[in-house]
Amino acid sequence: MSALHDLSVAQLAAKLAAKEVSSVEVAQHFLARIHSQDALGAFLATDEEQSLAQAGAADARLAAGERTPLLGVPLAHKDVFVTRDFPTTAGSKMLAHYRSPFDATVVNRLGAGGAGMVSLGKLNCDEFAMGSGNDNSAYKPVQNPWDTSRVPGGSSGGSAAAVAARIVPAATGTDTGGSIRQPASLSGITGIKPTYGRCSRYGMVAFASSLDQAGPMARSALDCALLLSAMAGPDLDRDSTSLDMPAADYAAELIAANTQAAGTKPLQGLRIGLPTQFFGAGCSADVLAAVRGALTELEKLGATLVDVSLPLTELSIPVYYVIAPAEASSNLSRYDGVRYGHRAAEYTDLEDMYKKSRTEGFGDEVTRRIMIGTYVLSHGYYDAYYLKAQKIRRLIAEDFQKVFSQCDIIAGPVSPTVAWKIGERSDDPVASYLADIYTLSSSLAGLPGMSVPAGFGAHGMPVGLQLIGNYFKEAQLLSTAHKFQMNTDWHQRKP
Repeated sequence: MSALHDLSVAQLAAKLAAKEVSSVEVAQHFLARIHSQDALGAFLATDEEQSLAQAGAADARLAAGERTPLLGVPLAHKDVFVTRDFPTTAGSKMLAHYRSPFDATVVNRLGAGGAGMVSLGKLNCDEFAMGSGNDNSAYKPVQNPWDTSRVPGGSSGGSAAAVAARIVPAATGTDTGGSIRQPASLSGITGIKPTYGRCSRYGMVAFASSLDQAGPMARSALDCALLLSAMAGPDLDRDSTSLDMPAADYAAELIAANTQAAGTKPLQGLRIGLPTQFFGAGCSADVLAAVRGALTELEKLGATLVDVSLPLTELSIPVYYVIAPAEASSNLSRYDGVRYGHRAAEYTDLEDMYKKSRTEGFGDEVTRRIMIGTYVLSHGYYDAYYLKAQKIRRLIAEDFQKVFSQCDIIAGPVSPTVAWKIGERSDDPVASYLADIYTLSSSLAGLPGMSVPAGFGAHGMPVGLQLIGNYFKEAQLLSTAHKFQMNTDWHQRKP
């Protein structure tokens, strides 16, 4: 029999429902793994008493005959979701020791208020979700389980590393410009960013409000579908950007696909667009080879590959790094040492307190983005930078709609390279920004996208295949990924 940590979310749920194992036993097993792999740096906070109490409550619900798809299954949350039972720091000294009086909507829906999953703690991340390697955390960098000298990707690097190392079966993440998809790719797991507004942002520590979106990270598309079904749905009273659309049962079609007859072509009729801008000289040969191999497999399953063009792709980096820092400078202005966050121990007057508190509380990358954002929003520069970036953002979204008249799904690489060495890009932030070239444009457009394990590149490091869908097409993305995973085993490989 497989060890508990080698089981998928769906398999664990089945064992719990059949009472072959208790939620408390499962939680204890994973808590032991968390402690044994502490050197990875994936976790920022655990509380065994709280986790076992949640597991005990799940066992009581199971004993009473309750049957929900995720009841009693453990997970962990990226440390940008506020939680009552665990501290929330957003990976920053600014929020050291902060305890929220309430749970984020996503946390509540997955936990006791909904699906009944058991939280094992809070996962490390780049400070305020700003970064591509998870080496911007104020506390410790996260190591990639495939090679501990390398980054796991960011900003949801703790989530990706924990799932890849089998420390947790699933985790939540957030994606502002690729922060679910890129670490999923670099760490060899599956992750999906849904359509903007599909999951509530209530209780998510804000970075860039028009871009931030929650999503699940797990080993397979089926596991992600199970989590997204619980996470998604309207939250209109608490999140003005929430979509007034009920959550779908994303897992139902995937489970039905498991009965697909051998030899059939389950993707027959699916048109997959390949943007020429995603397959140019900017992408390393090893990544392209893995992605091309995955596309060949999709063709074997019946899909048709179509060459398309997204001409404004190269503008997504300058547009994103105007809009996102602008929104960050506004959102982070609340951390002034008075209302929220760290306050300096010694200061002479109010202005000195502001300066020292923010200097001590914010790291270099956060400071950099606040300064950029304040600059582009300042008098005399707003029209030249911020307003122009918003206009180009609209054109980028229109580009995607033109392409979706020619295909159903867009595919390509997630990241132009495999994971790089920890600290390798610390002195060159632009190099880290360029790592998001293939994910930023769909984030700016608010489209759903996911990363699916597709093989390995240089140094034996994982490579992800990116799938991008039109608005509200999460089910199509997950179904395509699931059928691909039924015929490949990349998602089952482990470090």
